[in-house]
Amino acid sequence: MKKKITVIKGDGIGPETIDQALKVLNCISDIYSHSFEYDYALLGGECIEKTGVPITEDTITKAKSSDAVLLGSVGGPKWDSLPANLRPEKGLLTIRKELNLFANLRPALLFPALASACPLKPEIVNDGFDVLVVRELTGGLYFGEHKTIVQNGMKKAIDSLEYSEEEIKRIAIKGFEIARKRKRKVTSVDKANVLDSSRLWRDVVHETAKAYPDVELEDILIDNCTMQLLKCPCRFDVILTENMFGDILSDEASMLTGSIGMLASASINETSLGLYEPSHGSAPDIAGQNIANPIATILSAAMMLRYSLNMQKEADAIESAVRLVIDNLYRTVDIITDGCKKVTCSEMGDKIIEALKI
Repeated sequence: MKKKITVIKGDGIGPETIDQALKVLNCISDIYSHSFEYDYALLGGECIEKTGVPITEDTITKAKSSDAVLLGSVGGPKWDSLPANLRPEKGLLTIRKELNLFANLRPALLFPALASACPLKPEIVNDGFDVLVVRELTGGLYFGEHKTIVQNGMKKAIDSLEYSEEEIKRIAIKGFEIARKRKRKVTSVDKANVLDSSRLWRDVVHETAKAYPDVELEDILIDNCTMQLLKCPCRFDVILTENMFGDILSDEASMLTGSIGMLASASINETSLGLYEPSHGSAPDIAGQNIANPIATILSAAMMLRYSLNMQKEADAIESAVRLVIDNLYRTVDIITDGCKKVTCSEMGDKIIEALKI
């Protein structure tokens, strides 16, 4: 199988971690007889340095013509003083909009071997957990009308929360389709006891669920969901929710894994073209030292294989290899504990490749 991947190395530790992900992808192509064509593009701080803008039309064109986009972390304090429209983050917002990436996938995966890094009690997480937050990314409160008016001599702020049936249905379909590739359970999060938008959300999700009788559906209110994530994260598989709730829940879930260096993410559209990137930042303070944790970027590449390239067994292979390396006590500096073997960024990539070849 031949696939075209747009590669954006990013800033800070981005190039180091992307290089390890590409090593792993090349190993996958050798083992499974695939052909990955890499088309390199610019976005973020590097793009600003070379072109004066955070993203170019060339990058957008390359991304739209590819099967998936693999992105390293972007940004850094070097560009913080620039106007908002010229900062690295503007490049991210632009490519998400241009590719119509309405579904954000944020996994929170805790390997049993890293249970001690989780802030929850050992008896809760000894067996680890695997939660995926599917967040609607382009609607809701963040994209509604925002204004501040003066009424009776006092300021009044107004933020509107709107969702259409179409917006809800397309993210619900993504949630159910993804659940079919996992444990076949969807937990739909809303605030239907208070909000009209949530009542519509619940109605549309339930109507959509009729086409997926093999997937279990449960409803949960947002406040209860935040509590249950702390009480028993292993009860969840796919958490399906709207933009603001997803923003909160994905950050809460991510902190339960113990290290942001382990967290992958994806944003996809209706055609399954996706942008895959680690959830951590560019960490310019450790850039170039070969000590960054590449696992989040490598797991992002595995998500790319699963959700955009339809390579399920290959994605499984990468995730299993990462698990084996962790079980064998190899650690980068951010997750090192007593009794473990410290490895560099590139050595971690090599260990994962060795595990793939077993």
